[in-house]
Amino acid sequence: MGGWNPRHSVNRITATARLVKFEHTVFALPFALAGGWIAADGRPPWADLGLLVLAAIFARTAAMGWNRVVDLPFDALNPRTASRELVTGTLSSGFAKGLVLACSLGFLGSAFLLSPLCGWLAFPALGILLGYSHLKRFTFLCHAGLGIALGLAPAGAWLAVAKDFLPGWEVPLWIGLGCACWTTGFDIFYSIQDLEVDRRSGLKSIPARWGAGRSRVMAAGLHIAAVAAFAWAGFEAGFSLPYFLGVGGCGILLAAEHALLMGGRIDRIPIAFFKVNSWVGMVFFAGVLAQVQWGNGAGTLGS
Repeated sequence: MGGWNPRHSVNRITATARLVKFEHTVFALPFALAGGWIAADGRPPWADLGLLVLAAIFARTAAMGWNRVVDLPFDALNPRTASRELVTGTLSSGFAKGLVLACSLGFLGSAFLLSPLCGWLAFPALGILLGYSHLKRFTFLCHAGLGIALGLAPAGAWLAVAKDFLPGWEVPLWIGLGCACWTTGFDIFYSIQDLEVDRRSGLKSIPARWGAGRSRVMAAGLHIAAVAAFAWAGFEAGFSLPYFLGVGGCGILLAAEHALLMGGRIDRIPIAFFKVNSWVGMVFFAGVLAQVQWGNGAGTLGS
């Protein structure tokens, strides 16, 4: 007789988490939380905080799920991605599309619960989140699409807590710019692995167009710009030493990431991506927490 099979359900949940790389939520979530923390001067309402986390998880899951759906034909041709769940049939495209729809609705619903303004702005944000996956078919600037998608998080979270475009709005914009530069840089790094496959498939990327060496230089420039944007946000907000120690920690991590890949060691990209890069957001958020706890609060924002 058929019926509910707990083991099958657990396996399906596990496969879904692998499909969307749920553990990679650590990349964007700390920057979203930082925006909310700054807006609330370290005291975000619990309801807002919970909805922020939900919105971030829904948004990222929808974006990654859609990325897997539209990239399926290319993933099947790439040895690095041939074991992904949609390629092997572990999960179906129909299931993935349903997941994307459910998470998109969850994102929009969470945004409207935060405030009507956030809800209406969530529609174009969702368009960017779902649209960036198509860019590699048309432009080598596809990496910037992912950067913009993640860069929206700090400003969106700040607005979710502040409920309006209040004084200080430029601070999360600068943080978002830094987040966008950081994300674009590491996406260029990550794409180096698929340089030859992208060329054969007719996909566009900076590594496919300019090669691995120049791509590493461009990524380095973007990461320098990211640290500069984070630092400028601190100056704009009147932050003090604790925040800038966090920014300095981000700079050290990014320098270590580039050092790992010196000499063209593309085999170290997974280490740089998963073991080093994943800490950047958390170190930045730690600096924000230290600022509101032991610094001068939110600086000029709290005055």
